[in-house]
Amino acid sequence: MDKGFFYSANEYYKELFGCKVYKIALNLGTTCPTRDGTKDRRGCIFCSNAGSGDFAFSDLERAKSLVSKKIKSGEKKYLAYFQSFTNTYGKTPEEEKKLVEKYKAVLEDKEIVGIVIGTRPDSISDWILAEIGKIAEKHYVSIELGFQTSNVKTSEYIRRHFSNQDYFDAIKRIKATNQNIHVVTHLIFGLPFETENDMLDSVKTAIKAQTDGIKIALLHVLKNTDLATDFQQGKFSTMDKEEYFEILGKALSIIPKNIVIHRLTGDGPKNQLIAPLWTANKKDVMNSMNNFFSDNGIFQGSLGK
Repeated sequence: MDKGFFYSANEYYKELFGCKVYKIALNLGTTCPTRDGTKDRRGCIFCSNAGSGDFAFSDLERAKSLVSKKIKSGEKKYLAYFQSFTNTYGKTPEEEKKLVEKYKAVLEDKEIVGIVIGTRPDSISDWILAEIGKIAEKHYVSIELGFQTSNVKTSEYIRRHFSNQDYFDAIKRIKATNQNIHVVTHLIFGLPFETENDMLDSVKTAIKAQTDGIKIALLHVLKNTDLATDFQQGKFSTMDKEEYFEILGKALSIIPKNIVIHRLTGDGPKNQLIAPLWTANKKDVMNSMNNFFSDNGIFQGSLGK
């Protein structure tokens, strides 16, 4: 486990690929059913204009050249991370075919060892899932599902527009297609009006759904979002560092040791971040989090069966 606290994505990737693997965030130019009028036109209440892909690139080679500067030596291996918006969502068969062509195209690069596809549980057609399943027979494939919360009232407030059952069904369908597909669940802590129990219930729901991995992020209030309007009107407050670590520790303690922890923090673009400002210093956040876990004897699965 990473520093003895949790089973990290870095550890997981080293087991799979034998070395450190770097993610390259890419923008496929897709949209979401909550933006194009299919279910809504406003998008999720917290989402930026970049569709949660504020650090994503459109050009693979440019992205690789920037990431490669961080690599001091050794073999370079990358995962192509289709991050922005909903990357399995095509309104027509032609649009879906183009998406699959783009998945396959990046895998022609010998330094790309797999793909990570960010999407919604309600936006994976049988056809595109079957095609992804075929790719997973030869390559590493991960599907990341934006679940965020199991609280129905919160899901309505954030304009998620799919049910908890849609989430359960999506994981069942993915695993029935190809067991090798690594499913990651995105959760957000600190959503407006949620209690500690609500957040822990979301974690328990992801565990029950048999997710392979979990990403937890603290809610960020970004400029030019409807969430920012509610925040500036005083409708809710964001979590402070100690409060977040307390709940994070409780969540980590109930997550089984075999589930990969892909993220326990998040950092929005500094030029768009309204709150909480303490998250802007990523290095300090990581050090403070590890110190909190160490001081309080927290590690993954400590309260598990």
